[in-house]
Amino acid sequence: MTDAVTETVARTDRERAVCERVDAAQIVAVTTALVEAPSVNPGGTEGEAVAVLRAAAERVGATVEVREVAPGRPNLVATLPGGDGPGVMFLGHSDVVPPGPGWTDDPFAARVSDGRIVGRGSTDMKGGLAAIVAAMDALRGENLSGPVQLVCTVDEEEHGIGVRDLVGGPDAYPLHPGGYAGCVVAEPTAMETVIACRGASYIEIEIRGRAAHSGRPADGRNAIDAATKVIDIIRADHDAMQADLDPLLGAGTWNVGTITGGQGISAVAPNCSIGIDRRLMPDEDADAIAENLRAEVRRHGIDSDGIEVDIAVTMSMPGFRTAPDHPFVRAAVDAVTAVGAHTSIGGWTAACDGGFVSRDLGVDCIVLGPGDITGQAHQPDESVAVDDLVTAARAYAVLALRLLG
Repeated sequence: MTDAVTETVARTDRERAVCERVDAAQIVAVTTALVEAPSVNPGGTEGEAVAVLRAAAERVGATVEVREVAPGRPNLVATLPGGDGPGVMFLGHSDVVPPGPGWTDDPFAARVSDGRIVGRGSTDMKGGLAAIVAAMDALRGENLSGPVQLVCTVDEEEHGIGVRDLVGGPDAYPLHPGGYAGCVVAEPTAMETVIACRGASYIEIEIRGRAAHSGRPADGRNAIDAATKVIDIIRADHDAMQADLDPLLGAGTWNVGTITGGQGISAVAPNCSIGIDRRLMPDEDADAIAENLRAEVRRHGIDSDGIEVDIAVTMSMPGFRTAPDHPFVRAAVDAVTAVGAHTSIGGWTAACDGGFVSRDLGVDCIVLGPGDITGQAHQPDESVAVDDLVTAARAYAVLALRLLG
């Protein structure tokens, strides 16, 4: 992270009043209710959590629409009304990863301990959703020039079917026709202002050879041997990319996550499958990367002499980059410091739904949210500090007020 900001920006009486209306008890109640509505992915069970979020948003005066992307998997758009001018979008997701082992208590029985809400999804990212709702509540009655919208998608942790539906048919959603000043992805960044985010893709490779007795390996064509040559190409490309690092995002990366093959030790392997994670820089395209890999396979003669190699992109989500001097970025930085918190401008090597909103809807994005993605998210006894949720809600409210007030 760079460009550290520590000074507190003076607030107006109106901003102080909005901050005072942020209710910590409300945030705890909504976060707890969301955690206790398990929405584990895979599983396709986000419906109960979205119902909790819908009720919470309606209680604070938002109009809410849901659209079922798949059975039991609804996207949600909650709108706090404003004028016809550009609005502010807050983006989140309702699904959580499986709890896994190592919990000291029921991961879906939320509890407050030492000022922290403990439970699966508290940090990633049900606490962030609750903070957005609290900010919308604090903004009620303000004469805003545009709407404040909470967009909550399903399946962010797996294949992104929720955000793909959102950007694939935006007319099916009550998105604001006046556009948006920007989008805040409320993923946990410890309130750092993330202006650049890598994308992600899955590339699966199927290699077919020919079985033979291991006593005469020359009679066969070994798919595992061919796979090692493909991996060598991948490793060399990974190493080359690390020699030219972006100051915010580093570089793209390859990771071979799975490999299976062969039919037995005493036979030449007739098949091999490789599953690869390829992290994307904001200007990279997964299909183009896969085509380049195919060309390298051909150039090295791997796809010949009885060996066939099929390469397919099975998942891709884009990254994004927003200029550090963009008015939305500066407004977000100032809003965080205005509520007495520290922030800095930086990048994120993880991926999120914001890349789709930036690329396909043309809305400039940042990632800014409460909680620690590296220290808490996807881990046993996941937790988030109540004070951090309150800070986030106040910062969100001040940001919206400054842009729309």
